[in-house]
Amino acid sequence: MPTTTLPSATRESILDSARALLARLGYRKTAMEDVARDAGLSRRTIYLHFTDKADLFLATIGKLVDGLLGRLEQELRGSGTPTQRLLAMLELRVLYRFDGVADHYKSLDELMANLRPAYLERREHWFEAEARIFARAIEEGMRTGEFARGDASVLARTLVTATNALLPYSLSPRELGSRKDVERTVADLAALLVRGLRNTETRT
Repeated sequence: MPTTTLPSATRESILDSARALLARLGYRKTAMEDVARDAGLSRRTIYLHFTDKADLFLATIGKLVDGLLGRLEQELRGSGTPTQRLLAMLELRVLYRFDGVADHYKSLDELMANLRPAYLERREHWFEAEARIFARAIEEGMRTGEFARGDASVLARTLVTATNALLPYSLSPRELGSRKDVERTVADLAALLVRGLRNTETRT
């Protein structure tokens, strides 16, 4: 295991290089030496923070998720009604990931074939972090009477699970090539899901 914490700027440089090489070479053809060379660092420096290639590329996905969590927090604290913000958040969780893999979506199958067990383990933690933010949005809607009362945590997890089918790793190559189609589908799905949360006295 790595024992040294790198400065954040160095870590970001490594992750940026790994992502760029993933887009250009794919997972199998990218070696740790390639990442070190592209980042202008020694191979030893890479291993001070990442145990192996799998750990490094999982960290690039983690960086994407961290950015998404920050954006979800911004939407949660933004203007608009709870319904409007929740709709925006649901669309964001899909499209942010879609845009985040736009430069290497053709290598996703290869990436998942090599990282799937470790990815699935980390994915659960990432989804739970998202669900906690969605639960706060739902709770706010319940307080204002916009949403019917219920278990916000369970409902939030349901929203996450329902929209997972539109995440890049679940889409076909054709769907991955058409942002407009995905954007339209997630908007329709988000509207349907949020409509189910509405208080019966406020539904239109």
